[in-house]
Amino acid sequence: MTLQTVANSAEPDMALARHLFDQMRRDNAHLNGDAPGITRDTYGAGEQQAHALMRECAHKLGLEVTTDAALNLYLTLPGRDRTAAVVMTGSHLDSVPRGGNYDGAAGVVAGLAVLAGWIAAGLQPQCDVTVMGIRAEESAWFPVSYIGSKSAFGLLPAETLEILRLDTRRSLRAHLEQCGGRPDDIGVAPPHLIASRIACFLELHIEQGPVLVEAGQQVGVVTGICGSLRYRHAQVSGDYAHSGATPRSHRHDAVVALAEVIARLQQDWASMEAQGHELTLTFGQVFTDAGQADISKVSGLVSFGVDVRSRSIDSLHCMERHLLDAVAAAEQRHGVRFALGERTGSQPAQMDPLLQDQLQAAAQGFDLSQRRLPSGAGHDSALFANQGIPTGMLFVRNGNGSHNPDEAMELDDFAAGTRVLARVMAARAGLTDIV
Repeated sequence: MTLQTVANSAEPDMALARHLFDQMRRDNAHLNGDAPGITRDTYGAGEQQAHALMRECAHKLGLEVTTDAALNLYLTLPGRDRTAAVVMTGSHLDSVPRGGNYDGAAGVVAGLAVLAGWIAAGLQPQCDVTVMGIRAEESAWFPVSYIGSKSAFGLLPAETLEILRLDTRRSLRAHLEQCGGRPDDIGVAPPHLIASRIACFLELHIEQGPVLVEAGQQVGVVTGICGSLRYRHAQVSGDYAHSGATPRSHRHDAVVALAEVIARLQQDWASMEAQGHELTLTFGQVFTDAGQADISKVSGLVSFGVDVRSRSIDSLHCMERHLLDAVAAAEQRHGVRFALGERTGSQPAQMDPLLQDQLQAAAQGFDLSQRRLPSGAGHDSALFANQGIPTGMLFVRNGNGSHNPDEAMELDDFAAGTRVLARVMAARAGLTDIV
């Protein structure tokens, strides 16, 4: 039997994967009781628990286990040539509040299942192969994208350590220290990851939209990852006034001004799409001041958030210009004042064409229904790709979307996706010469 045949027949350990998913769900229920969904809070008890479970699993498999200053987790199967560039896979282990069990975690579980299968078959790759459990991918806790992966590459700005977690109002530095991290080393000590030492990065992830489910396709090969442009804490200020006694000509209505901006930007979005731009625009938070707003008042204050996403930097900038123009026009028309606040965001990224081809070929080799598609959501793979590392991403079909308690990935689909991941990892790690 050839090495290629052995590598291709070394099945990922799906019993281990099922155990890890079930144990994460049980652990989370122990932490959060009857609260709906899964909450693995960034640099909190939930994320810590998931990392501890993966570390324990890796020790049982005999993998090398290390962490960096930001507590990213590295689980490594040593290769024959330990000086060669490493093949990496993995994803994040945190979740949004009351999210699902598979978002992020599926990529770490898949990597461990692959390595467990290789170990059981007695295979040693040519180079080191590392599963990375990434910290702090979800910006629902700290309003910064990719904290963990940025820290690993030494790219996290020092001032980020002082930002506050949105629920606890304690700093990233304080949370890191409480979890056993070394915040003073981030960005100062040599980075844990160096792009030239990484042969490739592969991330398996559930699809977070409906495309694969609606098309009846099991897996998707990601072509690119959208970047984002966000104003998280924007406000429009007008003047509170009596709803019955204040005529229209004397009103400075914050609600009406914002509604006008939203309506105008919807039209701009449609026009941009007609011109060939690919993007999304979302006003995910819009609320009046609960302490002052009343049905009998003209509104004097509205808070809101804007999220724009696209794989094109030009499209992001174009929509931002439309936003600023709409705001200026609304200020003049309604006598209100907009304060958009800090602008945050992330860079778009393109996935490696060769890895796309290899992932698609592997899926076809297993007779899986598949397609290529972009990712509207952000992922740590974008950070790896933008460091010049060949990066590939595979979506697994998942019902009911993501960032909610009703994620519905089928384990048969996960197993299929993990086999695709294993086939490409084996080719990249010298266990077989073809996908």
